[in-house]
Amino acid sequence: MSDALEDLLALVRADPRYKLEAYIFVFEAIDYAQEVLGMGRLAQSEPSPDAPPEEAEELQRHVTAQELCEAARQYALERYGLMAKTVLNSWGIRSTSDIGEIVFNLIKIGRMRKTAEDRREDFDNVYDFDEVFEADFGSLID
Repeated sequence: MSDALEDLLALVRADPRYKLEAYIFVFEAIDYAQEVLGMGRLAQSEPSPDAPPEEAEELQRHVTAQELCEAARQYALERYGLMAKTVLNSWGIRSTSDIGEIVFNLIKIGRMRKTAEDRREDFDNVYDFDEVFEADFGSLID
């Protein structure tokens, strides 16, 4: 088993609010933001909290909290359609705050990096899941 998968499984055991699929979805949403939507900018990232002291800051393509939440919304709708909210909820993702919790869990274990400006609170109330996932398909039901 790869180190990355072992780290994620340990994280799921440590924080059972989110299933493994939730973490994978967030990684996929970041890729979607950068590769499909062209989001992100080059930014200096901080070393992870458990990184060796000699690990230097490095320049990486960075997606903001708002960008990631928007990419997650679009990716979920594209991938799961009418079931997007149900699928995300089944993995423990019920709000944009949950996306932030997942991101910061990944930062804690060194699987993601943040910039000096990034805060966990940046993910709070970016949008309402009920509104964005049900409103997008409301016209199809009428």
